[in-house]
Amino acid sequence: MLIRHRGGHTIFVNSAALKLAGVGEKTADPAGGRYGRDSSGVLTGFVADSATNGFSKLISEKATRDDLRRGAAFISKMFTRKGVTSACDADAGPDAVEGYQDARDAGDLRFRTYCLIHAADLPHFMQAGIHSGFGDDWLRIGGVKQYADGSISERTAWLSQPYIGIPNYTGLQVTRREELLETSRKAHAAGWQLATHANGDLAIDEVLGIYEQVQTETPRRDPRFRIEHCTLVNPSLIQRMSRLKVIPAPFSCYVYFHGDVMHFYGEERTRNMFAMRSFIDVGLRPTDASDYTASPSDPMMWLESQLTRTDPKGNVWGINQRITLEEAIRCGTLNGAYASFEDEIKGSITAGKLADLVVLAQDPFKTAPSDLMTVTVERTMVDGKWVYES
Repeated sequence: MLIRHRGGHTIFVNSAALKLAGVGEKTADPAGGRYGRDSSGVLTGFVADSATNGFSKLISEKATRDDLRRGAAFISKMFTRKGVTSACDADAGPDAVEGYQDARDAGDLRFRTYCLIHAADLPHFMQAGIHSGFGDDWLRIGGVKQYADGSISERTAWLSQPYIGIPNYTGLQVTRREELLETSRKAHAAGWQLATHANGDLAIDEVLGIYEQVQTETPRRDPRFRIEHCTLVNPSLIQRMSRLKVIPAPFSCYVYFHGDVMHFYGEERTRNMFAMRSFIDVGLRPTDASDYTASPSDPMMWLESQLTRTDPKGNVWGINQRITLEEAIRCGTLNGAYASFEDEIKGSITAGKLADLVVLAQDPFKTAPSDLMTVTVERTMVDGKWVYES
């Protein structure tokens, strides 16, 4: 038996799966991963980050090309029903890109896609002479994706201080700095955008150090470095981000959807998590994201979460990071387009830009912040055509 957490960083397995994977009581944790053990050192079946790789061989089923085409068609319907007209796929391998292209050829792709490609696939793209920006308004190759640490909801993010209730545990550094730096150097010098997953403050510190180094070694006018998630920050990290004009891409909906795990971080840290107010106040241009499938792709949830910082039980986490509705909408529209170098062609309803828009059933500016999730989508337009009508 193997059960995967929706966040994608951890799995839960039974003793039969552990045996098939060759994992026993004396098996050491791999670099960037962990096998859960009880107080006696006995394996619990919890497996985190790089330690999950050894279980992949136990799953023989692989998506076919047609599966991926149909998946892109399905997700198109789901996204446009929620008013999403553009998305960034932060986990796009060659098969996924092919699936999007097949769906587009069949007339089933209804949203614009910016693909962050796996670092492992970078050499193949570079050999073909491809770098960030290749494609068109519907399907574009974006940055190169790497991972510095683990997950916030699964408690594997790499922190400077231990998790509350777990002494001496500060999460996982899932990729060695040397490896991150080597890939970043090659990609940056070849014109690629860098988009690195970093949740914890230690991970963000490491990623910023790499961005600072590669930009010093190979200066570029407008690299638009991204930090995916960029969850736990502090004033020093924010100032470094400001100097580099880094684009933070938080998933602020986590305050609502994963409110049940916020207590593992404590009030002091949650005041500096999903730090939209702090980012905006220093002139950064944060985007907002769902991290789907780790949480729902629901823009109204993102908006409510940013305005209220409240979970379903009424707990408020980091009230100091609340932003206005206007600011929240900009994060999910124009700032998102800026993060993909497309703010000149989309992200706002402006003459000459792409005709992508959504019609809501209620005016969000006349809706209480705590009721924004009740606002529904009536119609969604992409490229001047209505692709969804309620």
